[in-house]
Amino acid sequence: MAKKPRIVIIGAGMAGLTAANQLYTCTSSKDLFELCVVEGGSRIGGRINTSEFGGDRIEMGATWIHGIGGSPIHKIAQEIQALDSDQPWECMDGFLDEPKTIAEGGFEINPSIVESVSTLFKNLMDFAQGKLHEDSASSEDVDFYKIAIRASKICTSNGGGGYGKLSIGSFLRQGLDAYRDSLRGQEEHQGYGIWTRKLLEEAIFEMHENTQRTYTSAGDLSNLDFAAESEYRMFPGEEITIARGYLSIIEYLASVLPPGLIQLGRKVAQIEWQPEAHKSLENGDATRPVKLHFCDGSIMYVDHVIVTVSLGVLKAEIGQDSGMFNPPLPSFKTEAISRLGFGVVNKLFLQLSPNHVEKGDNTTTNNNFPFLQMAFHPQDSELRHKKIPWWMRRAASLSPIYSNSSVLLCWFAGKEAVALESLTDEEIMNGTATTSSSFLKQPHKVIKSNSHEVCNGNSWGSEVKFTKVLKSKWASDPLFLGSYSYVAVGSSGDDLDTMAEPLPKIGNCESSSLHPLQILFAGEATHRTHYSTTHGAYFSGIREANRLLQHYHGVGV
Repeated sequence: MAKKPRIVIIGAGMAGLTAANQLYTCTSSKDLFELCVVEGGSRIGGRINTSEFGGDRIEMGATWIHGIGGSPIHKIAQEIQALDSDQPWECMDGFLDEPKTIAEGGFEINPSIVESVSTLFKNLMDFAQGKLHEDSASSEDVDFYKIAIRASKICTSNGGGGYGKLSIGSFLRQGLDAYRDSLRGQEEHQGYGIWTRKLLEEAIFEMHENTQRTYTSAGDLSNLDFAAESEYRMFPGEEITIARGYLSIIEYLASVLPPGLIQLGRKVAQIEWQPEAHKSLENGDATRPVKLHFCDGSIMYVDHVIVTVSLGVLKAEIGQDSGMFNPPLPSFKTEAISRLGFGVVNKLFLQLSPNHVEKGDNTTTNNNFPFLQMAFHPQDSELRHKKIPWWMRRAASLSPIYSNSSVLLCWFAGKEAVALESLTDEEIMNGTATTSSSFLKQPHKVIKSNSHEVCNGNSWGSEVKFTKVLKSKWASDPLFLGSYSYVAVGSSGDDLDTMAEPLPKIGNCESSSLHPLQILFAGEATHRTHYSTTHGAYFSGIREANRLLQHYHGVGV
């Protein structure tokens, strides 16, 4: 009796469990394949990890459904009724409205300046993403379109014109310079105390750059490729979080799989495969071309393995003399892995002290902490607050996770995110308390938004205290070694397509006896237009499952 094809999926995250779900549910009989999911960690979910903090449901990893129109994640969340909960959850009321943008030293910035710089940044990013066109721009946006065109031309003339050479960072900076040129002489030296309008515009712009770093995981936007940005796709509609937690999606995908199909604590040490037709494994199961070696010393012979480990893990593996793949991956694959970017983004949750400051007869409680956007002094400024730690200076905001929550959230990217992982809770609480207190300490005076004054004191006027913290540690986790992928300068969308190619390479089979589709690749870093997202990982899992279904049965959805 012919052996059933044996398929092993490495990784029980979104991509791996989606592939398993598809392979198991899209076959007319549940025993057409021998199917197994092996997970090196002690839980399912991968970079999805729902937790609790301060009595609220929070996400340590993936947080948002990025657009509900056409999103498979939103569709599943609706079907399993995961969008409603009696328990409070992170960002349950979406993005908080009306942020207070405050400059270092405690000066609230005139809303008209914040709005003008924010609009500039949004239009520049819209242009980079192919959303802003001259013929479709509104009358207010035409000037911004011209600024964006000028910025891109200047970058090109400065040597950044080849495909994959121009960075988002250099484009944005040229855009800011062009914007300033268009306003030259308009009160750029008008200011409040040590802040001039020009310095404030710089600080607000950098604040938005730091937010963009967390969106993309590029620790430095000068490493983020300009040409690839227009290929990235977002679903239309609002962005929302999942009331019952992102893990509810993972649990749904896993729920149809029989007990024992998912094996936790089974870390793969090496994948031994056959790139050449004449080679055969010396074993008692030679008809199966792939030999999996596990860290516990056990082995397994399989026909196909779907690899869903992170790009960070793949980068680490190709840098080793004896890595995960034996023989090593071919150069076309390793070169794509090397060129693509994979960054670190971490989240920090802080619990406010219940009654953390007393002022005379009045006690200020934590339920009016603002959505604080922080505009820091430039790096070379001698006017910086000496006690604000360096790792806080590229954090863009600190805000309640929903209106009036006592839990605050701060995002970190790049080297600051890495540094956060090694700090003690006390260091983090002291550093964030010092930072937020310095921004919220000045007496308030009311000015109108159309006033010529560029900033004024703010209305908090208190010392901030925290009682506990919770942080993610994606960089130091050996199962991930980072957060999500981006197209780096020198790379392109073609590299994402290359990531998705199975081995042996399709169209490169010299012998019909060669075992096809030995190693398949899934995960967010294998999707050209939806990389860095959970739905990108979902689509990749469906893609690889369908590749095998088509191979054996000519079916697939």
